[in-house]
Amino acid sequence: MIDTRPQDEAEAPSPATTGEEGEESYALPPERVFAVREAIQREDRHGIAALVGELFPADQADLLEALGHEDRATVVAALAGAFDPEVLPYLDATVREEVIELLGPDRLAQMLSDLDSDDAVYLFADLDEEAQSRILAKLPQAYRRLLVEGATFEEGTAGRLMQREVVAIPSAWSVGETIDFLRSADDLPDDFYDLYIVNPKHKPIGVIPTSRALRSKRPAKVSEVMDSERMKAVPLSMDQAEVADLFRRYGLASAPVVDEAGRLVGVITVDDVVDVIDEEAEDDLLKLGGVSEGDLYRDVLQTTRARMPWLAVNLLTAIVASIVIGFFESTLAQIVALAVLMPIVASMGGNAGTQTLTIAVRALAMKDLTSANARRIVGKEVIVGSINGLAFALVMGAIAWAWFDQPILGLVIGAAMIINLVAAALSGIVIPLTLERMKIDPAIASTVFLTTVTDVVGFLAFLGLATLFLL
Repeated sequence: MIDTRPQDEAEAPSPATTGEEGEESYALPPERVFAVREAIQREDRHGIAALVGELFPADQADLLEALGHEDRATVVAALAGAFDPEVLPYLDATVREEVIELLGPDRLAQMLSDLDSDDAVYLFADLDEEAQSRILAKLPQAYRRLLVEGATFEEGTAGRLMQREVVAIPSAWSVGETIDFLRSADDLPDDFYDLYIVNPKHKPIGVIPTSRALRSKRPAKVSEVMDSERMKAVPLSMDQAEVADLFRRYGLASAPVVDEAGRLVGVITVDDVVDVIDEEAEDDLLKLGGVSEGDLYRDVLQTTRARMPWLAVNLLTAIVASIVIGFFESTLAQIVALAVLMPIVASMGGNAGTQTLTIAVRALAMKDLTSANARRIVGKEVIVGSINGLAFALVMGAIAWAWFDQPILGLVIGAAMIINLVAAALSGIVIPLTLERMKIDPAIASTVFLTTVTDVVGFLAFLGLATLFLL
């Protein structure tokens, strides 16, 4: 491939750092954090500003998140008017609240007006009403209306995600007129990938990638070179997860957003969709663990209060499992070996169920698991659970037989393990499917139900079979 960049640009150094094994790493190097902390201890404001200011906005955000509250305040004060507004969208919500409070309403109002509209709306909507009022009082009327309107769209929808700056080209224009407009207009977005062709009613009827516009002949009409099938219009109310799936499915770089009348009102770009995909995946992962995104940066009391409800639910499920064990108290009293082996059955079931559950929740989120293929997937998981159950039943049965010199005990734990692994595999797929159909987020509630099923079925199968065959 021929490198068409200018020589000085082609030889420009990469911002990446080199890892221990010579591999490039684009993460914030720990040495930079240590250097900033040392500058803070020396009260060297100029040194702090120099160390932080030369970083990319995303790296500045990582640096602020790595510091404690007092050090963070020192860095913000050292940067003063040089604080880059592009840093704010990258910050964790908890840290961002601290930084916004440190900046003050005057500085924040200026920063919002310097950001793209999608980032400005995202930050503005996250403020409390009092802070919003103070910010709006310091903004021009037109920009004030844009922020207020953007904040009215429901969180997690295309309306909240979109950028209002969009390149719309009348369908009657030629390619030459379009290129001349792009070169002379002062109010275009900083970055754009597609040109949207609109009819006289301002409804998008096609799209032209900027690369195609540059390669087309000047006299050609944009309506002749536009692509109508490639354009996928997004309603204002579409959920951001569906928007992300649309981009993934069709490999889009951007998509127009339309109002109820079908008029072009904004655009969603792939960089925002990447954030949505990351956010949705992270959200599901955190929900499965019963924690939240801000736990890393919240104080001890806030984090404790946030985790208590999840632990309380798990306590209730543990009590249910204990009640099942209590039904077999006399059996346990007579055969002590059961108490030794009992946790193995429940643990194996829990782990097997979690494997299936993880796959199912992801498949539902990616729309790979639907009513059309649910029966086939359920059947497959039951077969997988049966095979794994049989394999580990043979292993654990032999161990129990040799350990306690009781062949019947080996058969009992082997049979119980088969039953529990089949139940775990079935529950791991059926529970999230059922919750999805009931309009309940499977990532939130699935783990609780799965743990209950595997514990209860495991204890019931093992102790019940032991009661039948060993007493």
